[in-house]
Amino acid sequence: MRGAEAGAGSDIPVFPGPAGDRNNGGPLSMPRTRIPLQYVPLLATVAACILLYTACCLLYPGFFSLRVFVNLISDNAFLGIIAVGMTFVILSGGIDLSVGSVAALCGTAMAVMIQRGGLHPCVAIPVGLLVGGALGFGMGCLIHYFDRPPFIVTLGGMFLARGLAYVISLQSITIEHGSYDVLSQMGVPVGGGLRLPLIAIVYLVVVLAGIYVTASTPFGRYVYAVGGNEEGALLMGLPVGRTKIAVYTVSGFCAALGAVVFTVYLSSGNPASGVGWELDAIASVVIGGTLLSGGVGGVAGTFVGVLIFGIIQAGITFQGTLSSWWTRVFIGALLLVFILLQKAITTAAARARGSAATA
Repeated sequence: MRGAEAGAGSDIPVFPGPAGDRNNGGPLSMPRTRIPLQYVPLLATVAACILLYTACCLLYPGFFSLRVFVNLISDNAFLGIIAVGMTFVILSGGIDLSVGSVAALCGTAMAVMIQRGGLHPCVAIPVGLLVGGALGFGMGCLIHYFDRPPFIVTLGGMFLARGLAYVISLQSITIEHGSYDVLSQMGVPVGGGLRLPLIAIVYLVVVLAGIYVTASTPFGRYVYAVGGNEEGALLMGLPVGRTKIAVYTVSGFCAALGAVVFTVYLSSGNPASGVGWELDAIASVVIGGTLLSGGVGGVAGTFVGVLIFGIIQAGITFQGTLSSWWTRVFIGALLLVFILLQKAITTAAARARGSAATA
């Protein structure tokens, strides 16, 4: 991950030399190993994921299996894709509350075009992706050119998209098309008679693409710079406006792509779907180590955050007696812990910068 120049880039010592070693810098002293402060949330996320997965494997026989792991990826593919788009938005210092409604609109529109309009999925799917990208682009333009808060603009987009979804259809529409049957059955063998479904492969490709864009492209560096210090990015001559519009376009496109995956997963489009997905995506991004203030984080952490979400859901299913609503309880508690961790990190970074300025 990048963003050290735009976020909290101070170092925090985590493995000091032996206790009582007073010969600092001498031949008997051990070098201090330092981890950049912006990597601490990601390391905490990975540690939490490993602990949760290990606990579930110890508590529930059969949890440690290839089938369960494949299901963790495929069952949360649509949420993961949406969360990747949300990562770009939060890294830039914004927020997008419309992704769940945009996904519902695009999924319902594709189902209507295929089932009632007789269009082939090769036509309906690109149209759905275009609709999602266009909505994101429009909200990005409103945020930039009219200098409106992202919260308000995307809240309006949420109501608009949800209303349009119900205008198109009031009920769920089952998609009965041979191409959808083929897509739902496609996959890559992973051993043991199991296949990694196509929707999971699409999700993993989106994650890898997101990691590459944020880590190795000028656009990724612009996103970190805008989220870390927008005024500083303007003074540096970076394309702040284009970057902000682009991240919301990416978010809208990812919401539409998540809708495509969801329609393939269930073979239907439903205007009532996607309720609360925006909150699940934001929680996954934050648990994944991306700061809500922007400038620090990455797609890799979001992938782990979505995996934690899936592990909690699967653990409750294996437990058998708890309601599915306990997933919200555990995710909420974990989210609060990571918000407190982010607060501690930003405070430590501010103190480190103050100490450096004083020195």
